[in-house]
Amino acid sequence: QVQLVESGGGLVQPGGSLRLSCVASGFTFSMYYMAWYRQAPGKERELVAGITRAGISTTYADSVKGRFTVSRDNAKNTVYLHMNNPKPEDTAVYYCKTSWTDYWGQGTQVTVSS
Repeated sequence: QVQLVESGGGLVQPGGSLRLSCVASGFTFSMYYMAWYRQAPGKERELVAGITRAGISTTYADSVKGRFTVSRDNAKNTVYLHMNNPKPEDTAVYYCKTSWTDYWGQGTQVTVSS
């Protein structure tokens, strides 16, 4: 069965940095597109970033372009989201997602506050 375990969230100051990790299992990780989504209270879940199988191509929501970087390590079955210069509006629960199946894990809370 698919497992997606997000970690690395916490409190970060505006202008700081934070790296989220997602360890995946239950499918052949290297064969699938991975993405990060987030959901803030009272808002719809939104796509933040995506990365292709070998990590060659990445995509980002306009709101995070130039600030966030998605990467992956297929040997570790892990996808990362590095957050630079986070803003209060980045506060949300962050989830990783595989194109293999429509499964959602617990996510990791990111709070951006001074």
